[in-house]
Order: sequence, then C-alpha cells, then structure tokens
Amino acid sequence: MKPNFASDTSLSGLWHFLPYQLRWLRDGSRLKIMEKSRQIGLSYATAYSAVRRAAAHDARLDVWVSSRDEFQAKLFLQDCKQWADLLWHVAVDLGIRLLEGDSRASAYTLQFANGRCIYSLSSNPNALAGKRGHVILDEFALHQDQALLYRVAKPVTLWGGQLEIISTHRGANSLFNRLLLDIQSGKASAGWSHHRVTLADAAAQGLVDRINRKNNGEETPESFVQRLHSECLSEDEWLQEYCCTPANEQCGFLTGELITACEEPDAGATTWSLEQLRMARNPLYLGVDVGRKHDLTVLDVGELIGDVMHDRFRLVLEHRSFDEIEHWLWRLLELSRLQRACLDATGMGLQLAERAQKRFGWKVEPITFTAPLKEQLAYVVRTGLEQRRLRLACDPALREDLLAVRKEVTTAGTLRFNGDASDGHCDRFWALALRQHAAARTNAFARPMFLD
Repeated sequence: MKPNFASDTSLSGLWHFLPYQLRWLRDGSRLKIMEKSRQIGLSYATAYSAVRRAAAHDARLDVWVSSRDEFQAKLFLQDCKQWADLLWHVAVDLGIRLLEGDSRASAYTLQFANGRCIYSLSSNPNALAGKRGHVILDEFALHQDQALLYRVAKPVTLWGGQLEIISTHRGANSLFNRLLLDIQSGKASAGWSHHRVTLADAAAQGLVDRINRKNNGEETPESFVQRLHSECLSEDEWLQEYCCTPANEQCGFLTGELITACEEPDAGATTWSLEQLRMARNPLYLGVDVGRKHDLTVLDVGELIGDVMHDRFRLVLEHRSFDEIEHWLWRLLELSRLQRACLDATGMGLQLAERAQKRFGWKVEPITFTAPLKEQLAYVVRTGLEQRRLRLACDPALREDLLAVRKEVTTAGTLRFNGDASDGHCDRFWALALRQHAAARTNAFARPMFLD
C-alpha cells in the first residue's frame, strides 16, 4: 500500500516537518530519489515514513533500509523506535537478527503489532536478495558497490513496494550522479520523482530556526550558511557536501567511486593510538612525506593483514620543528612490528632520512622523488585500490588529497604527477604511497601495474 501523508495530522507543534521534508514524505511515487545537503534531517523524516508504513493495520509489506555502515543502520532504527513511541505504536526491538538465505547478513529489527518489521541493514547488498517490501537506500553514493546494491534492491519492490534513494553526492562519476543525469535528460525509465535540497534551501525553509531552538543559538540563515562555507576544507567540499554539486573528477588520477569502495566506514582519521600500534599482531609499514614551511609532514602507518593493507595511524605535522618531527619518527621506527619505512629524502627530508637510517639501519629506505619514481608510487596506490587491497580511513582531508592528484603529460611525452589540496601538495597521498612502496619492497605486495 502506498503511503499517503497528504492529510496527516498526527504531528503538530514541536514535531511538525519542514516544507522540503513534507514534500518528500507526501510523495507516493513508486520511484523517488533525493540529492541533498548533509545534516538536514532527511533520514529522521524518512524514519517517520518507515514507521507509518510498517505499523499500519493493513500493511502488507516490510520496510528494508540499507545504510552505508552498521553504525548508521543502528542510528536509523533508533529514530524509528522514537517515532513509534511518539505515534503510540506498539513495537518490539528485536535487536540484531540473522536474515534467512544469507547466514552472514544481519539487520537491526523493529517489529510492530501487525507482524510487519523494519529491517535496518548495513551496506551488504546481498542481504536484500530474495526479500519483498519497501526499500530505502540511504546515502546511496557512499555505498561501496552502488550498481550491485541497485540491482538487488529494485526487485524487492516488485509486489507494490516503494524504492527511495537518498544521498549526498560523492563525485561526478558515481552511479548516483549518473542516474540523476539520466533522469534529468529523460534517458531513465519513466516514474522517477526527483527531489533536490541544498543547505541554503533547508536554511531558508526553517532548518536554522530548529537548530537555534535546540542549541539556544541566534544565527540567521545567512550567517549559518556562511559559517559552514568558511569551515570547509575546499570549495569542492562545499559544493559537493552542501550544494548538491558533484566534484568534477575528470582530470583526477583517482575517482571518488574508487576511493569510496575502499573506505572503512567505522574508521576515523587516526584509527589507532601509539599504544595500539605497539600491540599490533601483524606487520606494520611506514611512509613519511616531509615538509615544513609550505607543505605538511605526514607519517602514515598501515597494518598488512593477509594481502590487504589497513590504515592504522596517520600523523599530520604542520610548521613543526625538525626535533619534533624526529621525535615522532623515532617512536614509530621503534615499533617491534614495523618491517620497513620509506622516507622522503628530497630536500629537507634528506637529513632526516640519513639520521633515521644511521640509527635504525635496514628498517629505513630513503626515497628521492623523481618523475619515474612518483609514477611508480602513484600506480602502487591505484592498483591497491582497484584490487581492493587497501582499506582507507574515512578522513575528509585524506580523501581531498587523493582526489587532488593529477596525471599530466609533459611536452616531452612523459608523465608527471602533481596536485594541490587546501593545505599542501597532496602530502597525505604521497605518505600513503611511500607506505605502500615500503610493503611492496619487502613483500612483493601491490606491485605497480602500468595500465595507462
């Protein structure tokens, strides 16, 4: 049964929805898609519609929600439980339940008095196979395999369910953006209802008033938008995260889709402490890109588990003394599980690399950047991403550096790799590349494959 919120009077006063939320809730289209700014309350409103559909006395279908990771899946179900309480629906939280047909798939489950359920899943597309009901794909562009997720999700709605796709952009080459372009050009099949809400749209329609009431703030919509704009690392970040404008990756060496597929959603920018590194059970590798006045010094440690390298520690030092850089480097080189370190020995890094090699011997390999070597390092990273042998922390600054790397052809016909991020020359990328190179030198891991 299609939801009908056009005459919904169950919410009033504090709980009323903003205009863009109401338009989304009242849209009963079989297929609907939303490109949106971050943090404008769309997931919360969608949780309300999921509860209304599943709890209806004549509901025939369950609601299946796919989030980008387990943490977001849990948060979505918490929102559903809150709405169930507010709307006086009897609901039982069944916790995490294994799903039939796939012993590896599980879902946070909320069951209503009529027997219907809301299943909140993490990003495993196969968990939807063989199911039937309404489907909500939340933050679709951030899923690691958007094409597979869509192919599995669409048949779930065959018996009358509604398919909702909600996301912020993640690059111009994502399936999410390509689907939007097809809808706007008329190439996609008929039936899609397209919604678009930027941060400015949401602010003008009452979002800032809500935030002010919650936090006792006094910002105007204009000052709120200006503040968030100023806090972004780059203009690309502002346009993509808040203005529904996907980042242009046509000239980039790496694509957003490739990076997203290798991100670990539950990992932060520095996932481990130094103490956790000391307790590591698997080989560790270190890459160091050195800079002081105009660039960053980045120390990047990865853990090799099987043939997959995981981000474990990334330290970014800006305008720090040589002694402080050396202090941190020594602490990492002393790790018992550290197998090898590749250090940037170009320019001011030469002295640091020489001192490190003298003190730690075989662990340290000084690397002098040349055009051929930078090409090799860059392809080591890309091959690792393409083969899914890299697991990256979800760090916006790292992502910006990865996307900013450009491959250029010189007048002599040789390749050159350059790039400028908001706080340096893609220093996080080169530290990561040196780390991968360190592993390749000792394990024949992720050897470069020259594909272009």
